[in-house]
Amino acid sequence: MEILVGLHNILRWVIVILAVWALFRAYRGWLGNRAWVDQDRKAGVFFGAALDTQLLLGIILWIFGSWGIQAFETAAGLESGSRMSTLYFALEHSVTMIIAVVLVHVASVLAKKAGNDAAKHKRSALLYSLAVLLILFAIPWTQRPLFPGL
Repeated sequence: MEILVGLHNILRWVIVILAVWALFRAYRGWLGNRAWVDQDRKAGVFFGAALDTQLLLGIILWIFGSWGIQAFETAAGLESGSRMSTLYFALEHSVTMIIAVVLVHVASVLAKKAGNDAAKHKRSALLYSLAVLLILFAIPWTQRPLFPGL
């Protein structure tokens, strides 16, 4: 299970890098009135694929690890402060990240359906931005098993 937690933590940084790339392409295209090119689509695809992989790892950890189903059982016997910390992964982190994954996929669909290049970039930029804000909000920045000092 610790290997999966490590992979989940490493993939977090890959997602941050891909998010920056996707946001850069979307905003550069939108604000610079650029044509929608295959690199713009690929930035969203890679960002979404990394999120899908992260989601799969998260679901496995949620089901079989101590952060999901077991957290509900553990929280029942804890004091309220500890209960909130335990339920963070079981509820808040999980639900927020799922919403972010959905937003990135919705951005891809809406960009594909947009009538012109400016609309494709704008839809991507706005929805990627919202997804990234949710991701940054939900990342447990204070709990880094691989990089505790960062």
